[in-house]
Amino acid sequence: VQLQASGGGLVQPGGSLRLSCAASGFTFSLYYMGWFRQAPGKEREFVGTISRTGSITDYADSVKGRFTISRDNAKNTVYLQMNSLKPQDTAVYYCARGPSYSGRRTTQYDYWGQGTLVTVSS
Repeated sequence: VQLQASGGGLVQPGGSLRLSCAASGFTFSLYYMGWFRQAPGKEREFVGTISRTGSITDYADSVKGRFTISRDNAKNTVYLQMNSLKPQDTAVYYCARGPSYSGRRTTQYDYWGQGTLVTVSS
């Protein structure tokens, strides 16, 4: 199982970024996928998750209305569209393979990508 996150970078407050996570080594369409983030000195926290078909999503309150998760099962890729970015969104963002149901706890996810750094600063 491999998860390769990309798309991070430096963006000004109010800007947008789209992260991608390319998956391989398993049947992608059978798993929920999640995004988490970890800011310096803080614990890893839930950002959002998406169901196997993409019909169900769940977001942390801190990103609801600004971030959107989507997936393309034909490309084995999950995306995180981030709009109206704030300095407090600065973190390393991780994609992870989830269980067969929605979950917000890190312990429910069994494989993790390497992370991609998002820095929101003027």
